[in-house]
Amino acid sequence: MKEETTKQDRREFMKSAAVVGGVAIAPGVLLHAVSQAKTADEAVTDKVRWGMLIDTTKCANGCTDCVDACVEEHGLQGHDRPKTDPQWIRKVELRNKLTKKEHSLPMLCQHCEFPPCADVCPTGASFKRADGIVLVDKHICIGCRYCMMACPYKARSFVHEALEDQKPYSPRGKGTVESCTLCVHRVDNGEQPACVEACNKEHKAMTFGDLNDPNSDIAKKVKEVSSTALRDDLELNPSVRYHGI
Repeated sequence: MKEETTKQDRREFMKSAAVVGGVAIAPGVLLHAVSQAKTADEAVTDKVRWGMLIDTTKCANGCTDCVDACVEEHGLQGHDRPKTDPQWIRKVELRNKLTKKEHSLPMLCQHCEFPPCADVCPTGASFKRADGIVLVDKHICIGCRYCMMACPYKARSFVHEALEDQKPYSPRGKGTVESCTLCVHRVDNGEQPACVEACNKEHKAMTFGDLNDPNSDIAKKVKEVSSTALRDDLELNPSVRYHGI
């Protein structure tokens, strides 16, 4: 009986510690909030699979509208150190070795159906929601960075600095790994990710929606145009696809 009571006390302590840990990041900010954006009566379901189609023929060389929108939306402060500054989305230049043709395109977490980041995570902090969005639970991320090494897209960043002025809907934490969340707080409210909204004001190079819904714009487009997944040879089945490369 004493041993059972001790186990119960430990469980209660861990629950309390998790809540306290969430509040300690910043007043009113809970690290687990991003993974619980939906209310209990609106459970995430695998009937939906959120995805993005990026038309590289419309992606302007030198344009950083999507990057700027992401930085503003999530409060990603820079420290003038490119190798350690957070990059949830970045512009890259691809060049075909044979044809010499060049493409400018945004690179972000590809939200794989079989995410290698989740496979190597020793604590389960990296996980995939039922609707395909890949996230990081900052409460149990120990900062080992195995996921960063496993990601073939170099889509993850490590938080080296103490953080200030955080966004309540996009919690972060020093000593943890982070990456694009597809603006899950906006998606769960029926809105578009910030990068997509910014891009479509002028370029309309990004289409976001439910890949499982045949009537959605993205489902219609991936059926009509040729598209490819980056590193398709790895068979990760990403939710992000590119047209024109």
